[in-house]
Amino acid sequence: MKLERVSLNQFKIFLTFDDLIERGLTKEDLWHDLPGVHQLFHDMMYEASDELGFELEGTLLVQVHILQAQGMQIIVTQYPQTEDFEEEEDYIEMKVTLDESRELIFSFTDFEDIISVSRQLDQIGIEDAAVYFMNDLYYMEIRTLLHPSARENLIAVMSEFANPSIVTSVRLNEYGKIIFEKDAIRQICTYFA
Repeated sequence: MKLERVSLNQFKIFLTFDDLIERGLTKEDLWHDLPGVHQLFHDMMYEASDELGFELEGTLLVQVHILQAQGMQIIVTQYPQTEDFEEEEDYIEMKVTLDESRELIFSFTDFEDIISVSRQLDQIGIEDAAVYFMNDLYYMEIRTLLHPSARENLIAVMSEFANPSIVTSVRLNEYGKIIFEKDAIRQICTYFA
């Protein structure tokens, strides 16, 4: 589990599917096992609170983005406590939204990392990808259809260089700059090898 404080009232949690399994849940349980999911969120909120020094109180907006092969990203935003609940110290209200992405999109801070990862992806047979630039980050969308074991290899390689992204390809096409529209891995290996 990775934690990142975004602002005074917001933090992110990233869980891999292995993290979920360690906590006794599967990806399918997120849609069906409501008591288990509620307990998972409750535990994660307090874990994040302790580690980040984030005081939990009032209303929390919890956005859960299930990323196709990587795991899930949870964005927690705390809203100011209302007067109705000021007397109850331990009151937390969670409003949870759940979204699942079928795309494999990763973000990079440096183009050099894209060059490095492209060499490794080329060696494991991943060919079709697009590269974009938006908001000071590079994004790589993997378009190659992957067998589950190849997906695990991809995640292992990408975790060294990139972060999973919840930005969609539609948003990248609309607002980002297209660096390589197709065959990005082959082109990067050709031009930057």
